[in-house]
Amino acid sequence: MLGGKEATASLGVKNIDVARRFYEGMLGLKKLPGDEPGALVYKGGSSTILIYASQYAGTNKATAVTWDVGKDVDGIVKALGAKGVTFEKYDVPGTTRQGDIHVQGERRLAWFKDPDGNIHALLGK
Repeated sequence: MLGGKEATASLGVKNIDVARRFYEGMLGLKKLPGDEPGALVYKGGSSTILIYASQYAGTNKATAVTWDVGKDVDGIVKALGAKGVTFEKYDVPGTTRQGDIHVQGERRLAWFKDPDGNIHALLGK
């Protein structure tokens, strides 16, 4: 039923202007044309990300968006870190850490939060 359909990640934020600066300035996303009242819509690869104002912003304590970045994970972590993005450190069974990157065999993972605490993961090999 939904297997062939596209999905959109939806992230609640407290302040749309702060979110715009983060998602465009820090992450380099481009806003899609058109206006959504109280919301921003971005394209990331073939995915769509909806950022909207919500009183519940930042209440999710789990990963909200996972970016599959392949072999670019180390470079992206370095570039985001240079822009001021702070990476999270988690105790994940079966992983070791190399700086900001958690290593599980061939998988390389890094997590960071947006200004409202929405958790993003970078997944690479």
